[in-house]
Amino acid sequence: MFELVQAGGWLMAPIILCSVVALAIIVERAWSLRQRRVVPSDLVARVWRQASKGPVTEEQIRAVRAHSPLGRILAVGLLNRDRDRQIMKEAIEEVGRAVSHELERFLTALGTIAAITPLLGLLGTVIGMISVFTTITNLGVGDPAELAGGISQALITTAAGLSVAIPSLIFYRHFRGKVDALTVEMEQEAIKLVEVLHGDRTISQARGSEEA
Repeated sequence: MFELVQAGGWLMAPIILCSVVALAIIVERAWSLRQRRVVPSDLVARVWRQASKGPVTEEQIRAVRAHSPLGRILAVGLLNRDRDRQIMKEAIEEVGRAVSHELERFLTALGTIAAITPLLGLLGTVIGMISVFTTITNLGVGDPAELAGGISQALITTAAGLSVAIPSLIFYRHFRGKVDALTVEMEQEAIKLVEVLHGDRTISQARGSEEA
């Protein structure tokens, strides 16, 4: 393995660095974007039960906010439960945008890695071919061993760049789709809380629509 890295030349260093960063982002996002962590089931019902028992304390709101990303959105709904419906929805939407942005954390970096690593591999190919033609110009084509270094550099860097870019792009697309799905689900849960707190529907109706 070390021989391959060495044969690939100095461009292997940024490609390897990109692979380490991409792996770290993939592991972190896979852990952070778990369904039960972002949108816990039955959280709206639990928040409604707290609100129905009487005034909700600051400590209870802090606990809901710290519970999950969805909890942050629902906590704003509780803070504005005595306000007009429109004001309550606007406050929830504002926090929802911030939460959605946080769910996309590091995804731009992952997408950038997926875009630049093939280019790094291509640059390695160009540098390798320049080395080959320089050798041909100086020594001719009589010694294949002199040409092998440039050719191997061209092939190794290209393969390394694609090996990093392909899984990075796959996971980037996967996480972007997951963030979109989680954002839609959080919006639906927040709307349920608004309607329940304003008496537009009961908590059993909210559960029934979820099961349907």
